[in-house]
Amino acid sequence: MAGNSFGTLFTVVTFGESHGKACGCVIDGCPAGIALEKEDIARDLRRRRPGGDTVVSTSRLEADEPEILSGVFEGKTLGTPIAVLVRNCDHHSQDYEALRDVYRPGHADWTWEKKFGFRDFRGGGRSSGRETLARVAAGAVAKVFLALSGITIRAWVSSIAGIDAPNPSDADFDFDETERNALRVPQSACAARIQEELEALKNAGDSAGGTIFCQVSGLVPGLGEPVFDKLDALLAGAMLSIGAAKAVSFGAGFAAAYQHGSTHNDSLAPCSDAAGVHYTSNNAGGILGGISTGELLEFQVAFKPTPSIRKQQTTVDKAGVVCDICIQGRHDLCIVPRAAPVVEAMAALVLADALLLSRGNKR
Repeated sequence: MAGNSFGTLFTVVTFGESHGKACGCVIDGCPAGIALEKEDIARDLRRRRPGGDTVVSTSRLEADEPEILSGVFEGKTLGTPIAVLVRNCDHHSQDYEALRDVYRPGHADWTWEKKFGFRDFRGGGRSSGRETLARVAAGAVAKVFLALSGITIRAWVSSIAGIDAPNPSDADFDFDETERNALRVPQSACAARIQEELEALKNAGDSAGGTIFCQVSGLVPGLGEPVFDKLDALLAGAMLSIGAAKAVSFGAGFAAAYQHGSTHNDSLAPCSDAAGVHYTSNNAGGILGGISTGELLEFQVAFKPTPSIRKQQTTVDKAGVVCDICIQGRHDLCIVPRAAPVVEAMAALVLADALLLSRGNKR
């Protein structure tokens, strides 16, 4: 199976299945001498961990305590591969026995089996959302590296079930609130409205999708390559590699298709910082020609509704017989709140790689 590695200089290989013994990652290319503790990784794993909200999240309870197996000595990176392991402790494989020969709607069951001829039906195996904990662990290391250059990444829920949260430009936007409510919404009143909608969907046996807004500050101009390895192209690929992610937009996004050049263009003006210029608006989302502008890097990622629902659906089994299915077990009603740290992690991996690559571009 190919496609388990990511990056060029700052590289990551992830491993493990949802109901296997463990999940984890091996990070290669992280420079030596960087202060790194287990808590740097555990902090973000807690943010992704299931069980944070009894209405929204799966009831699967995992400690998700990371073990750093290599690459760190006396609290600093060695420049050698960093292996991180997280053991699975609360998987109920028996819940999936009825799905051994049935293809779930909205899942990768059928496509996986057509590609490989065999699949792990326990929770989706490697196609499960549990795989993302390895990305978050690797991304946490990348964040520590990026912080040395003053780069900060933060993501929050910008909508769920068709209810939009405040934007950063709104007076009632409160980023700190995103870590105070389980929905990661930047306003408590909006979080309450979304919670009510999700409770109604739960009672109906249904699920919800939504969007995540990601903002990166502290980027210098010049990251990314101008042709195939455009920074926005790499970020888009990284985001769409996350299970359930269906669309990505930068800056003005799809609204740009309805604007005129005179309104969409970001004008330049002189300034006193090291760059010497800045943009008076940011419709480009911090990237022009595939290269970072030095402005805030801003993008949104859209996630589909959780496909595992209790509502009756029609499907087929391995024999091609039509049958009805009501999916039981423990599943997220909406994966969007738990996906925010995954979005941050994938952004961090792309940017850490781009930062290392940029160091060879100039004399």
